[in-house]
Amino acid sequence: MSTDHSRVIAAMAAIPRARFLPASVRERAALDEPLPIGHGATNSQPWTVQFMLELLRVPEGASALDVGSGSGWTTALLAQLVGAGGTVLGVELVPQLIAMGTENLAAFHLPWAQIAAAHSDRVGAPDRAPFDRILVSADPGGIPEALEAQLAVGGRMVLPAAGVMWVVDRDHEGWHREPVTGYRFAFVPLV
Repeated sequence: MSTDHSRVIAAMAAIPRARFLPASVRERAALDEPLPIGHGATNSQPWTVQFMLELLRVPEGASALDVGSGSGWTTALLAQLVGAGGTVLGVELVPQLIAMGTENLAAFHLPWAQIAAAHSDRVGAPDRAPFDRILVSADPGGIPEALEAQLAVGGRMVLPAAGVMWVVDRDHEGWHREPVTGYRFAFVPLV
């Protein structure tokens, strides 16, 4: 069992999905399926979240960006993984989901993590870049160059694009994009 796997499993145990779901679907939290959280958004299925976080290889002390933070679950999971020496910024476009995510996040006392309003005219948080890790939980249709530019040298981004999961690494020579083959993913579109 890899270290990343063990750390992600521990984070998911410490930050239970049920606490980030609306009361109307909370009893379905243990099901491995996406669940609606309102406003056309979903809380991704646990297997997919685990898979993405393991691919992301989040080190302690990292700065992380969570694009499409929704109800705040992935933001909280990232905060658990980076620890108090790191920082996590979740960005979300829907005001009601920002409020929901912020309230959910506050219950876990992770002051190094926050959720802020995304801007409709740009993706991510270029004013807060660079980030060591970027997690994208909605499908932008392609790999946004604007998000790649927000990766620090040595950074990694994991995102779905056109139904394929991608890992993007940045080094001194540029960006390296690799599709994760053998799986097909369905995500809500990134707006």
